[in-house]
Amino acid sequence: MDYSLLTRCLAEFFGTAIMVALGNGSVANVELKGTKGFHGGWVLIGFGYGIGVMIPALMFATVSGAQINPAFTVALAVTGSFPWSEVVPYLVAQLLGAIFGQLMIVIAYKPYYAKTTNPEAILGTFATIDAVNSKFNGFVNEFIGTFLLVFGALSITADKVDARADFIGLGFLVMCLVISFGGPTGPALNPARDIGPRLLHAVLPFEHKGSSQFSYSWVPIVAPILGAIVAAAISKAIFN
Repeated sequence: MDYSLLTRCLAEFFGTAIMVALGNGSVANVELKGTKGFHGGWVLIGFGYGIGVMIPALMFATVSGAQINPAFTVALAVTGSFPWSEVVPYLVAQLLGAIFGQLMIVIAYKPYYAKTTNPEAILGTFATIDAVNSKFNGFVNEFIGTFLLVFGALSITADKVDARADFIGLGFLVMCLVISFGGPTGPALNPARDIGPRLLHAVLPFEHKGSSQFSYSWVPIVAPILGAIVAAAISKAIFN
């Protein structure tokens, strides 16, 4: 079935919102003081993000492709697999969806944000932070992680024999990437997942929120896009 651009953009909006709500929601559960999952560990966050990507893929892949990631959208356009005329609408939908998903977290966890006095713990529930204050290290981490994400996603979904199994595999891929490559930066692997919530962090009046660290914010935008383009180009050159 062919869907209109508006319908597909709505799918991208809701898909990205669900991904951010489930993924960053798991971060909030681990990082914010007083929650049931406080100090629950990085594996809990890995599960949250893996399932947070898998669910929208199962819901919306047949509608919009469930790209829910500007890096993936741009990479597909660069390699000729997605029309450039639809890139901007998709990116806008993904960015707004990320903001909406983060807003749901803020509403649900409002009492726990009030209890948390560590500004980096608060920012970590919104956006990525480089653990050693190195933009270079953050760039390398985001590039490699997104390369593996996009290369893996294109390979997993290439046969189109069993879509549900493919999307479950995609969820496990994301889960593993967050657990394996999450130590240095978070990671973002997705510009919308970082910049949308970071913008929201900048305008919300948290008592102990600290800096939104916009000097670092270009890293989880540029590195994932470049990593995704390289992955999509190699995948197309070798396997298509």
